[in-house]
Amino acid sequence: MKFKAEIDVMPHAALLDPQGKAVSGSMVNVGLATIHDVRIGKHISMELEAANETEAKEIVDTACKKLLANLIMESYKFEVKAI
Repeated sequence: MKFKAEIDVMPHAALLDPQGKAVSGSMVNVGLATIHDVRIGKHISMELEAANETEAKEIVDTACKKLLANLIMESYKFEVKAI
Protein backbone atom coordinates (compact mmCIF):
# COMPACT_ATOMS: atom_id res chain seq x y z
CA MET A 1 0.00 0.00 0.00
CA LYS A 2 1.05 3.57 -0.55
CA PHE A 3 0.99 6.10 2.26
CA LYS A 4 1.66 9.79 2.63
CA ALA A 5 3.33 11.14 5.76
CA GLU A 6 3.19 14.75 6.95
CA ILE A 7 5.91 15.46 9.50
CA ASP A 8 6.48 18.56 11.64
CA VAL A 9 9.86 19.05 13.31
CA MET A 10 10.17 21.87 15.85
CA PRO A 11 12.90 23.05 18.21
CA HIS A 12 12.31 22.09 21.86
CA ALA A 13 10.43 24.84 23.71
CA ALA A 14 13.26 25.22 26.24
CA LEU A 15 15.80 26.06 23.51
CA LEU A 16 16.43 29.41 21.92
CA ASP A 17 15.05 29.69 18.38
CA PRO A 18 17.15 32.42 16.68
CA GLN A 19 15.09 32.37 13.46
CA GLY A 20 11.84 32.61 15.37
CA LYS A 21 13.22 35.41 17.54
CA ALA A 22 14.31 37.40 14.46
CA VAL A 23 10.91 36.99 12.80
CA SER A 24 9.11 37.82 16.03
CA GLY A 25 11.17 41.00 16.39
CA SER A 26 10.41 42.03 12.80
CA MET A 27 6.64 41.76 13.20
CA VAL A 28 6.52 45.29 14.66
CA ASN A 29 8.20 46.63 11.51
CA VAL A 30 5.44 45.23 9.29
CA GLY A 31 2.56 46.41 11.48
CA LEU A 32 1.95 43.13 13.28
CA ALA A 33 2.96 44.06 16.83
CA THR A 34 0.40 41.68 18.35
CA ILE A 35 2.33 38.63 17.07
CA HIS A 36 5.04 37.33 19.40
CA ASP A 37 6.83 34.13 20.44
CA VAL A 38 7.30 32.87 16.87
CA ARG A 39 8.90 29.41 16.59
CA ILE A 40 10.23 28.18 13.26
CA GLY A 41 10.62 24.52 12.37
CA LYS A 42 10.32 22.40 9.27
CA HIS A 43 7.56 20.49 7.55
CA ILE A 44 8.34 17.34 5.58
CA SER A 45 5.99 15.46 3.24
CA MET A 46 6.87 12.02 1.95
CA GLU A 47 5.29 9.07 0.24
CA LEU A 48 6.19 5.53 1.16
CA GLU A 49 5.11 1.95 0.66
CA ALA A 50 4.27 -0.38 3.52
CA ALA A 51 2.12 -3.44 4.17
CA ASN A 52 -0.22 -1.51 6.49
CA GLU A 53 -0.59 1.73 8.43
CA THR A 54 1.20 0.41 11.50
CA GLU A 55 4.27 -0.51 9.46
CA ALA A 56 4.13 2.86 7.68
CA LYS A 57 4.13 4.67 11.04
CA GLU A 58 7.10 2.60 12.20
CA ILE A 59 9.04 3.49 9.04
CA VAL A 60 8.29 7.20 9.41
CA ASP A 61 9.17 7.15 13.10
CA THR A 62 12.51 5.50 12.31
CA ALA A 63 13.23 8.07 9.58
CA CYS A 64 12.51 10.88 12.03
CA LYS A 65 14.72 9.41 14.74
CA LYS A 66 17.64 8.53 12.45
CA LEU A 67 17.66 11.39 9.96
CA LEU A 68 14.93 14.03 9.94
CA ALA A 69 15.06 15.32 13.52
CA ASN A 70 17.92 16.07 15.88
CA LEU A 71 16.38 14.61 19.02
CA ILE A 72 18.73 16.59 21.27
CA MET A 73 17.32 19.90 19.98
CA GLU A 74 14.06 19.02 18.21
CA SER A 75 10.82 17.16 18.65
CA TYR A 76 8.60 15.79 15.92
CA LYS A 77 5.07 14.65 15.24
CA PHE A 78 3.55 13.09 12.15
CA GLU A 79 0.41 11.80 10.51
CA VAL A 80 0.26 8.92 8.05
CA LYS A 81 -2.61 8.42 5.61
CA ALA A 82 -3.23 5.85 2.90
CA ILE A 83 -3.25 7.23 -0.64
